[in-house]
Amino acid sequence: MTGNPTARHPEWVDDVLLAGRSADVCLRLPAPVDRGTLRRLVGEAQARLTGAGLRHGGAAALRLPPSLAYVVNLLATWRVGAQAILLDHRLTDHEVDRALARLTPQVVVAPVHAVGGALRVFVDVTETVTRYADRPATSGHAVIQLSSGSTGPSKVIGRTADDLIAEVRRYTRIDGVALPGERIILLPSMVHVLGLVGGLLYGLHAGVELVPPQRLSGDAIVAAVRAQDTPATVLGVPFHIGLLASTRPDGPLPQLTRMTTGGELVPAATAQAFTDRFGVPLGNMYGMTEVGVIGTDLHGRHRPSIMPAPGIEVREVDGELRVSCPASPYVGLSDPTRWADGWLHTRDAGSVDPATGLVTVRGRLDSQVSVGGMKVDLTEVEGTLTGLPGVAAAVVVYDDGITAYVQPDGPLTEEMLDGLLAERLAGYKRPRTLRLVGQLPRTTTGKLVRSVAALRVAAP
Repeated sequence: MTGNPTARHPEWVDDVLLAGRSADVCLRLPAPVDRGTLRRLVGEAQARLTGAGLRHGGAAALRLPPSLAYVVNLLATWRVGAQAILLDHRLTDHEVDRALARLTPQVVVAPVHAVGGALRVFVDVTETVTRYADRPATSGHAVIQLSSGSTGPSKVIGRTADDLIAEVRRYTRIDGVALPGERIILLPSMVHVLGLVGGLLYGLHAGVELVPPQRLSGDAIVAAVRAQDTPATVLGVPFHIGLLASTRPDGPLPQLTRMTTGGELVPAATAQAFTDRFGVPLGNMYGMTEVGVIGTDLHGRHRPSIMPAPGIEVREVDGELRVSCPASPYVGLSDPTRWADGWLHTRDAGSVDPATGLVTVRGRLDSQVSVGGMKVDLTEVEGTLTGLPGVAAAVVVYDDGITAYVQPDGPLTEEMLDGLLAERLAGYKRPRTLRLVGQLPRTTTGKLVRSVAALRVAAP
């Protein structure tokens, strides 16, 4: 990459995200945070970051849970003209150490104490800033996110300030998004693309209040909708539909405009049950970390299809969906099977209707699955298992949950395996079921068999 896109746009935070009247509320946590307060907090964080060694063209790794501290330090990093490396706070120390060694940020921002409260959407944390490496950022991207790769370590995905600005403005042209003066009940993590751009950045730019519920429960989501009189859109993933579907509000919810979900496909029966219960549309959004929002159906008119977002072109090649993407989003990777000639290979199966332009997504072509709304690549789990002492071979499949079939090479128990994995993988990535198998089934050519039925027979 030539030049430094991050360095060209340190002012975009104030121009695109923080502009507006100081008294306008942008966050409710549940106490309101207005733009004037947010600008002041960002300025204070900027001073702390630069005092710790962050420089224009450098990078800050943010290992923070969803919190006001996360929002403030993210915006302050960009205001410095530096790159923000987003690390999910649920990653283990082992995973974080690997990422830091790979990306060498100048500073690391983390909580002073361990963060609890698994059911909290936003938490109160006090952060600390520590020096890490006196080097410039490894690329000129404004944000770096990690995504599980099909083999080996996670993919490193970068997006420039120009790309983020373009996506934020793209949202303003999508029919059915929350409008200025309305609210977004924010459920997905802001470390990942839906919560980051579709929630935080779009909300700040458009003047939409961001309202995380007090807890991740159906009752708390309903309470957040009811808390103000202004229209509210619930933004989440299919996992969150179940939370609402299990809740029976004691009265109407006139403030609820719709729920919009991203992530895996929503079964038609689930969508119908939601609309029957709440009387509002269940909107669908399709996107990827690499490019952000790709298409939407926020009124629920075309399910299971979506319409490409403004400025996005989608085509189908040999059963795979490909998305227009002018530059490779990958840092340190030039794999033509993922990006080539201005097109991103989604590895999603689907089709494009030539008459209407509607895109139908039919699921993954590779091994990525969704667990509670979080994407997990089974090959990453499998690679971690096979690297453990006492493991000769392993096959990881999704069988009503992540299931690992392990062939030992020496003394090994399921408890030992689970303990070793807990040190190396975030909780949502770890197998729900571990099965020890004397001999994993193989094909005549020696390849491991991945048929769930065959694996069940091998480990009854």
